[in-house]
Amino acid sequence: MILLQISDLHIGLPGELLSGVVDTAAALARAVDQISRLTAQPDGLLISGDLVNRGSPEEYSHLRELLAPLTMPIYVVPGNHDDRDNLRAAFADQLWLPKQGYLHYTVDDFPVRIIALDTVVPGAPGGMLDQARLGWLAERLQETHGKPTLIMMHHPPFKTGIRFMDAMGLRHGNADFVRLVARYPNVERIVCGHVHRASEARVGNSLAMTCPATCHQVSLEFDEAIGGFTLEPPGFRLHWWNGEELISHSAAIGDFPGPYRF
Repeated sequence: MILLQISDLHIGLPGELLSGVVDTAAALARAVDQISRLTAQPDGLLISGDLVNRGSPEEYSHLRELLAPLTMPIYVVPGNHDDRDNLRAAFADQLWLPKQGYLHYTVDDFPVRIIALDTVVPGAPGGMLDQARLGWLAERLQETHGKPTLIMMHHPPFKTGIRFMDAMGLRHGNADFVRLVARYPNVERIVCGHVHRASEARVGNSLAMTCPATCHQVSLEFDEAIGGFTLEPPGFRLHWWNGEELISHSAAIGDFPGPYRF
């Protein structure tokens, strides 16, 4: 089983540049093309938040057009730039999507169970996990009965050291989340977005990680309270279940020389 993860697409209106610099639609189109050409096609696509930039219906319509060439199932969680209701309407044809409330759900179609967890606080860049959301997660984890599990959420449950991003991270409920997940060694992976670059940390008995963005990357600066972005190559994560364990790769998106065979 292969699950491919992309994140932080920030799709705007057609022809619009993010921050006047980044053509996010063209960037996603390149990602979709590269995914379509993979030798081993993914069984599912995970999108870990910030699908669009302002949460408008028109942006989500543009997003669906850009994703149309992909034939595998697509599973999403909202990010702080998303609008729950408009995202729900845009993906209304997806049976996994709840009809109301938080955009939590589970997927049991694979050897690894997917738990999608909504961390968004409307109007705020940071996320939270209140008792209602943690209670929902606790019930879903109890249901796993040891089945390998992957949790997808937008805000990572760890600090990256990038002060600008950490200031808008998972600001409430993080410690409770860590304690809860630590009780379930079958949680193989916690996959996140938000940070616009790859990072990893141990959370409980699990490995948590962020995904590179398909648009720009956040600059790797530990001492700056005011952040910036770079045009480093975008990327994706590929999570491969080999029957015994989950292996996660990070790959750059772009046209590079090779492969040169050994």
